[in-house]
Parts: sequence; structure tokens; C-alpha cells
Amino acid sequence: MNITQLASKPQLIQLTLDDEDTIDRYGEALDFHIWDRQPLEKFVQLASMNKEDADYGQVIEFMKTAILDDQGNPVCSGELTLPHDVMFKAMNQVVEKLGK
Repeated sequence: MNITQLASKPQLIQLTLDDEDTIDRYGEALDFHIWDRQPLEKFVQLASMNKEDADYGQVIEFMKTAILDDQGNPVCSGELTLPHDVMFKAMNQVVEKLGK
């Protein structure tokens, strides 16, 4: 296979927070979107972090640009932010999805 066959534009994909705690707290599952491919420097930055030396400020800044609405716009922008529990659950899903 020619490697150029693997190249494509990033696609917007939906992820869902549907754990019991989220549904109990917010009354339903929460959907958000991410790009299925991230710029290599962002992906390497995220993948190379470990719990011992993680710069959580850097991770949070990445997540603010990674958690998107269904049009591909950042959910956390301007004065808008997500509840901490939602942000951390979304962060875990993003890392899990992009790590595959």
C-alpha cells in the first residue's frame, strides 16, 4: 500500500459521556466532539505526559481546544468553561480515543 492512501483530513467524531454518575448528575448522557487526528506536536505532547511529571495546566489548555461542539468549535471559549467532573471525564475519553 502506498502511504499516501492513509493521509486524510481530520474528521469530526462524537464521543459520549454515558457513565452512571454523569447520567445521575445531569439527567442524560453528554455528547461532545473531537477531531480524529490531532497535529503531531499536540499528540506527542499529550502522549508523552505521565502522572509523575504531568503539566496539568498544559493538559487543560489542550483539552480546551480538543473538546468541540458538533460544528467543530471549542466548547470552552471566552468565559465559558465546563464543570470539572465533565472536563476530566472528557479528557479521559479523548486520551483513550486518540491513543488507539
